[in-house]
Amino acid sequence: MSKNEPEQDRDGGWKPVLGLAEPAEALSPAADWRDWAGKTVPGTVFDQPEPEELMDLTVIVPARNEEACLGDCLQSLVSQSEEIFELGRDWELVVVDDHSTDRTAEIARGFPGVTLLEADKLEPGWTGKANAVWTAARRARGRWLLFTDADTVHEPGNLRRAMHEAERHKVGMLSYSPRQIVHGLAQRSLMPLVFCELAQAYPPAKVSDPAQRIAAANGQFLLVEREAYRRLGGHPSVAGKVLEDVELAFLAKRRKVGLRFRYADDAVSARMYRSTTAMMEGWTKNLRLLFNNALLLAVFRALDIALLFGLPILAYELWNARLGAHGLEWLGAGWILALLWLRTLFRFYSRVAKSNFPFRDCALAPLGLPLFVALLYRSWFQHRILKRVSWKGREYAA
Repeated sequence: MSKNEPEQDRDGGWKPVLGLAEPAEALSPAADWRDWAGKTVPGTVFDQPEPEELMDLTVIVPARNEEACLGDCLQSLVSQSEEIFELGRDWELVVVDDHSTDRTAEIARGFPGVTLLEADKLEPGWTGKANAVWTAARRARGRWLLFTDADTVHEPGNLRRAMHEAERHKVGMLSYSPRQIVHGLAQRSLMPLVFCELAQAYPPAKVSDPAQRIAAANGQFLLVEREAYRRLGGHPSVAGKVLEDVELAFLAKRRKVGLRFRYADDAVSARMYRSTTAMMEGWTKNLRLLFNNALLLAVFRALDIALLFGLPILAYELWNARLGAHGLEWLGAGWILALLWLRTLFRFYSRVAKSNFPFRDCALAPLGLPLFVALLYRSWFQHRILKRVSWKGREYAA
C-alpha cells in the first residue's frame, strides 16, 4: 500500500488515517462542521510541515495533454489576482503536468506566478487524475483547496466569491456544476440528455441537504477546506475511483463536513470534450457509475425514440386511410396518436429543460437519443462485463 492510502478493516470500512484522532463516523454531527476541527489530534495529509501562516487558497489544475484549453483556463485564473487577493501572497496556483506529450508544460511555464509540478509516478491502484492532484495537494499551503480542470474558464472574482459562499453556508466542501460549452451536432444533441438525467438523479437541493443521503460533486470545480480535506482522507481515500469527485462527495456526507452543490453558470464554464471521440470515451467511462440503472435507463430512452419518431409516422398512416371502409374510425385513431405524441413531446422537453442548456441545444436533443442509448449500453457493458474502462491513453479496472 502506498501514498498514505487508508487500510480497510475486517468489516470493509476504513480505518482512521492521516493523523485523525478517531474514525470520522464516530464524531457527532454539529450545526457548524468546523466545531470538530479543533478537537482532532494534529495530523497532516501534506508532505511538508504545516506553515506558520496559511494562504487563503491553493488552486490545483491537473493537466494531461491539455494544450488546447490550458491557456484560457490559466488566463481566467491569474487575472483574478488583485491588491487584496494577490497571487503568490494570498493564494497560489499549481498546475500538475500529468506526463503530457504536448505543450501543456510549456504553456503553464508561460504564466508568471504559476507553479508547475510533474505528477508523481502512477502506481497501481491509482487513477491518473487522483495521482496528479494528490501530488499538489499534499504540498498545498492554502486554507482552502480548489481542484479545477484544465478545460474550465472562471469568471472574474469567482475564487473569492466561492470561498465566501462556502463560509456563509458553513460547509467544508463546495462544488459547482459549470455551464457546459458544446460544439457540433453530436455534442449539442447528446449533452442536454446526459445533464437532464444528472439533474434528476442528483437534485442540487437534495445534495446540499445534510438530512439527505444523496451526494454529488463535479470535479471541474471542487472547493474543499483544508481540515475537511484532512478528515476525508485526501485523495488516497478515493485513489482508484474513476469518479473520484462523486466519491469525495459521498465521504463528505458520511463524515459530516458539510456539502453544497449547485449549477453555477455565473461562476465557471467548461468545455468537457474537444471531439466526438473524446466525448464517447468520457461518457463510456462515467455513465454506468453515475446511473446505477444505466441499462434500464437505456431501455426507457429507446422507448422515447419509438414514441417520438414512431407515433407521428403511425398517425400519418392512419390519416391516409380515411377514405377506406372505416375511414372515420381510422381518422379518429390517428388524432388520438397525434395527441399522445404531443403529450410525449411535452414530457420529453420538460425533462430536457432541466439540463440548463440553451433552448437551441435542447431542441436538438431527440437527435441525440440513439447515441445516448448506445453509450449507456456501452458503459454498462464495459463496467459490468469487460470490467475495464479507458481514458486519455490509460486503462483502469472498473
